[in-house]
Amino acid sequence: MAWDDAVVVEGSVPDRAVNVCRAHPKVAVLPAPGFGPAELGSALVHRVASRTLVVFSALGDPFRERFERVEPAEAMCRGWEGVSLVLCLDESRQDGPAPVVTGPLTGPGRWALPEAEFAAGSAGRSVLPYEARALALARLGPRAGDLVWDIGSGCGAVAIECARLGAAAVAVERTVSGVERVRANTAAHGVEVRAVHGEAPAVLTHLADPDGVFVGGGPGGGRELESIVLSAARRARRAVVVAVPGRELIAPVRAALASCGFAAEGVLLRSERLDAPSAVPVPPVCLVWGTR
Repeated sequence: MAWDDAVVVEGSVPDRAVNVCRAHPKVAVLPAPGFGPAELGSALVHRVASRTLVVFSALGDPFRERFERVEPAEAMCRGWEGVSLVLCLDESRQDGPAPVVTGPLTGPGRWALPEAEFAAGSAGRSVLPYEARALALARLGPRAGDLVWDIGSGCGAVAIECARLGAAAVAVERTVSGVERVRANTAAHGVEVRAVHGEAPAVLTHLADPDGVFVGGGPGGGRELESIVLSAARRARRAVVVAVPGRELIAPVRAALASCGFAAEGVLLRSERLDAPSAVPVPPVCLVWGTR
């Protein structure tokens, strides 16, 4: 098996190690006290569709060295001794060529992708314009080891872009058709995004704490949007970005962020695209964000 496209992560910060394993198809985990195959398996078993763990023990010892393949559910139920390395594999995403450059410089060649690239299963569903998505991604700052929630994900564009940038991503959708859209677009882009069916904010209680949260304009208005932002902001470690569907909701969203210790800012984006003989106006988008 090729080694030069593996991501290497230390288990000394378990949450970040788990999130790297969720986002990348080949991860070498260096165990740490209190974090080995059992803890990794326990963290992955209900959070990813499929992973295989290859546990290497006593590496370098010609008499005791061994390795074995286990599923996360089996790993979490066993006692382990002398573990040197755990390789976490998503074997459904092992086909592509190894990158020319590996390590922290790797990443997609572009982001804020055109709306047409999220057409799979969308059936006319509106996509956050790429101008607004670029700013949302800049404020979320997704990176390897992070977990990002995309609430009211729509077609999954923000979650997919975060996954392409190396973060673990969860897309929350209130309808079955929305979950199917997210899964179709995720498959088309070859990344891992967990699609969660349920109503925010109630469904958020079952998710691990995020580093960043994007709240789309679709989950609802008024008090519903405010309660979603409050629930997200109470648990987000770094940033919350909200696509606000109306001017009257700007003040409540800012107040919700401020009440949870965030410095709130915002902008109303208006743009015209110059890809036609005459400029084509893009529907305005209001983004409000908070950073700790």
